[in-house]
Amino acid sequence: MRVLVGSGLPRTRVSGVPSRWISTSTSPCGTFLSLVQTNYPAAGSASQCGEASPAVPEEAALRRAIVARMTEAGPSEERLDLRTVAVAITVATLGVLPAFLTGGMAVQVSEELGFGAAQLGLAVALFFFAAALSAVFMGRVVERVGSHAGMRLAAASSALSMLGIAAFASSWGVLVAFLALGGFANSMSHPAANLSLAREVPAGRQGLSFGIKQASIPAATLLAGLAVPFVAVTLGWRWAFVFGAVIAAAFVFLVPREEHPVVPKPEGKSAPPDAKTGSLVLLALGIGLGSTAATPLGSFVVSWAVESGIRVETAGFLLAAGSALSILVRVVSGHLADGMSGGRLRIVAAMLVCGVGGFGLLATGLPIAIVLGTLLAFAAGWGWPGLFNFAVVKSSPSAPAAATGVTQTGASAGAACGPLVFGFVAEGVSFGVAWTLCGVFALAATAAILAARGRLLAGTGKPAGGRS
Repeated sequence: MRVLVGSGLPRTRVSGVPSRWISTSTSPCGTFLSLVQTNYPAAGSASQCGEASPAVPEEAALRRAIVARMTEAGPSEERLDLRTVAVAITVATLGVLPAFLTGGMAVQVSEELGFGAAQLGLAVALFFFAAALSAVFMGRVVERVGSHAGMRLAAASSALSMLGIAAFASSWGVLVAFLALGGFANSMSHPAANLSLAREVPAGRQGLSFGIKQASIPAATLLAGLAVPFVAVTLGWRWAFVFGAVIAAAFVFLVPREEHPVVPKPEGKSAPPDAKTGSLVLLALGIGLGSTAATPLGSFVVSWAVESGIRVETAGFLLAAGSALSILVRVVSGHLADGMSGGRLRIVAAMLVCGVGGFGLLATGLPIAIVLGTLLAFAAGWGWPGLFNFAVVKSSPSAPAAATGVTQTGASAGAACGPLVFGFVAEGVSFGVAWTLCGVFALAATAAILAARGRLLAGTGKPAGGRS
């Protein structure tokens, strides 16, 4: 609220402060007070600026409160630890990289190892099935050993997975075995990264940090897309896995030592209760269905684009462009979420609905529609996980790794089912029907997430617009 200070103007009530507390001086100090009130609306209207002592005793206390308020760091002033966020997004990207390298270079890998779309879908599915089976357990392990130890273990396992594929993948079965190892790494990487952000990033910057961290998935598809023209076509697809393994192995030694900084919490407010299991299960179902819809983007966009008449190099760049757009949406939505008191899951649902249009365009098979559909599906249909995970962490402040371990089970199961179902439908019926089915899954995810949001709000007794 802005306070107009001047002779003859009525006194204004400020945030519950009696009007008799508000100075009506026309001096320069009075003008300064109005500016203070404009920029610090919760502080009141007073200042220690050299004026005579106030006539009203309570004004002195109010002035001191303003000075204290001005020295506090509000949400907009809290500094984001870029190192913490960089470590989180790197480990999450490395965790999922084996699967998306396989999908991005599907043309070269399937040609050398001799399998089709259905077996490609099954191979990527088994990666995520391994992650789904171990996600809850890995979440509890991370809560026990700490986020940084968990990130080191995840990166080491991912390095072994990619190195094994590069050196030993002579058949579909060997490829699947090493992808399963990568799935275990993926199931640990996300709870570890989530715990690190929840414990080490100030509350006013967690939305942005989770948006950046969840950019790891499209970052992996972006790297896979760029690997097609720059590595697979020139050096061979195995070298892409070698480069990925080297990066993951180096990262093991770059994770900093575990620290436990104290993130300040608002005084006088107790933490909200953690979400109940029923709500988390519904959220896991929602992200599972959403992942079922979106994961085929990373695995089949290149194959579908090439089959529809787009050059393989161009298809790789299209995958990279869609991934970059998804990264941008995740980061921007996370930044905006920091200024929201609730409604995050409602925005997730709206984004999924918009993504349905992208899947519809992909289903047409027209080159221009594939380009537009890829961009829309990546942006809206796959741009929501950062906002989703931020809402989950907010719903369970005392055990964020365990809570996201539950929802990660759904995410991994959906990511497994997506390529599997898509591959069999694309090979048995058509790619068009498979993309249409992705749109159906996205709508079902919308319903599950909105139902979970209703349960969360009912559990806290808050009206619509509450914490989620």
